[in-house]
Amino acid sequence: MTSQPQALRRPIRELPDELISQIAAGEVVERPAAVVRELVDNALDAGASQVTVRLLAGGVRLILVEDDGQGIPREELPVALRRHATSKIASLQDLEAVGTMGFRGEALAAINSIADMSLLSRTADDAHAWQLDGRTGELKPAARSQGTSVEVRELFYATPARRKFLKTDATELAHCIEAVRRHALVRPDVGFAIWHEGRLVEQWRAGQGASAHEQRLADVLGNEFVEQSVAVHYESAARRPDGQPAVRVWGRAGIPDAARSRADQQFAYVNGRYVRDKVLTHAARSAYEDVLHGHRQPVYALYIEMDPSRVDVNVHPTKIEVRFRDSREVHQAVRHAVENALATPRAGTAALPATDAQAPIAGLAPASSEYSESNRPYAQQGWAQPAINFAANQGGRAADFEALWPVVPAGTDGPTGSTAAGGGFYGRFSPAPAESQGAAPPAASSLPAGDWPLGRAIAQLQGIYVLAENTQGLVIVDMHAAHERIVYERLKTQLDSASIASQPLLIPATFAASPQEVATAEASADALATLGLEITPFSPRTLAVRAVPTSLAQGDAVELARSVLAELAQHEASTVIQRAQNELLGTMACHGAVRANRRLTLDEMNALLRQMEATERSDQCNHGRPTWRQLSIKELDSLFLRGR
Repeated sequence: MTSQPQALRRPIRELPDELISQIAAGEVVERPAAVVRELVDNALDAGASQVTVRLLAGGVRLILVEDDGQGIPREELPVALRRHATSKIASLQDLEAVGTMGFRGEALAAINSIADMSLLSRTADDAHAWQLDGRTGELKPAARSQGTSVEVRELFYATPARRKFLKTDATELAHCIEAVRRHALVRPDVGFAIWHEGRLVEQWRAGQGASAHEQRLADVLGNEFVEQSVAVHYESAARRPDGQPAVRVWGRAGIPDAARSRADQQFAYVNGRYVRDKVLTHAARSAYEDVLHGHRQPVYALYIEMDPSRVDVNVHPTKIEVRFRDSREVHQAVRHAVENALATPRAGTAALPATDAQAPIAGLAPASSEYSESNRPYAQQGWAQPAINFAANQGGRAADFEALWPVVPAGTDGPTGSTAAGGGFYGRFSPAPAESQGAAPPAASSLPAGDWPLGRAIAQLQGIYVLAENTQGLVIVDMHAAHERIVYERLKTQLDSASIASQPLLIPATFAASPQEVATAEASADALATLGLEITPFSPRTLAVRAVPTSLAQGDAVELARSVLAELAQHEASTVIQRAQNELLGTMACHGAVRANRRLTLDEMNALLRQMEATERSDQCNHGRPTWRQLSIKELDSLFLRGR
């Protein structure tokens, strides 16, 4: 057996200052973009209104950052290149409430240790500028207007191994541009320009006023981002001692249709600092969970303002990570801010005509006992008839009209006595029953199209889509997806207020169950009761559904029970409501929504459109797919080459 060689003991000694700075540079300076970020941070801290970045070879050969800020006095220039020298903080109290972009005092010293660097600066009190050579320490007069220029040449010349890890010039340039973009998005009052190899590659002009920030978003992220996003504004109820909200969130969040396959358009800022934080990312993503399809990634630019003492920015040398004193408070604020912004349907809620509180809304059947009684026989005849709570926005409040929506198979007599040959046509124009009988048309049909954001219904296509006309052109609605969202939102509202109202079944629905389904039903009795379901063992291999949610009383009880039990089996019963509430309710809503190949009358179609306009998040179904699309007159004209 061979013996291990004894390790030689090395003495403990202090490292040279240059080696210390190079070690620090390994943390601070990963690539040219890190140098650009640090130097632009300093320029903004100096009060610059214009920042210009000049690059050669993607920043490897040259990085020159010029600003028109306050400048550095002559006697402070040599100090600026020393390690841990900064003007941003002076005590522990300052460190715990950092209000500037930079504060560590490491960047300039670290950059100077791995590159040829020079500083050129002039203050308002100086007769001329002064230039400092970072390698020799030589200080000499120079010509420059007020401000500072930092020149970095031959990055990583002193550490050639690091230079080998850099990518192509085009890749490094893209990272440098991205670093400046992140600053530009939060400082619309500052102009930015990027030059590469003598050519202007990006420029964002400074703006003033309330619209400056939105204009900067359009300039940096494109007009499409602004057009396909909604404004975010939220203030937490908790207040600071000075009366300001503890957490304020504002910015813009992209609509679900604008989601991307990659998370490359997600910008989050804390007190003006761009950060990558799991709390913020998770909060924003969770706000989209009800409206985003598949694994698509949302787009957003969110700005969080809070007391600097409640966020620790001294977590990582790059200052791109933070730690919150109360992460739950921030998470809730961001989630609620984005959820509230996305909740309002893009169709909007049109101002309804002034009507008496008891009068029926145009196009909706009144909630009278006569109307309800007239629908009962048809449910007994076996026609699907999911209950829906049609609401109309009156003075900002929803007036409920508990009207039943009879969904009649094509070719059969409906509640009005119409037939496929007389009162309506499956897949063709379907006039209201009143019109077919020569009576006056319903009020909704006589409304101008512009009075309703989603317009007025004109036909049903293939039993799947509702076609409507508005001032912009043609609206196409997926009736199952839209009804699914409406039922889903009702279920969520009921669960928020209390347990979902349930309706006992006159004859329990029994079905053969697997051992896992039986065990889940027994273990999750409380969770099922909260969801309005009562499922009990009927025999060792049989379950009985004895009650279902009132809103889904006309659905398939067995299919509903199986789906819910399958969802429950994937989550711990004690936390199922908290962890899987939306998924469970989505499953229930899917089974309760009107199915395809069902013929609707014009009144029923209009009722669906009005309910969509008043229902939160009605632009997407529970699975994130769109519920309606708009085809403008211009788009329709282009299909037929009109005007060419």
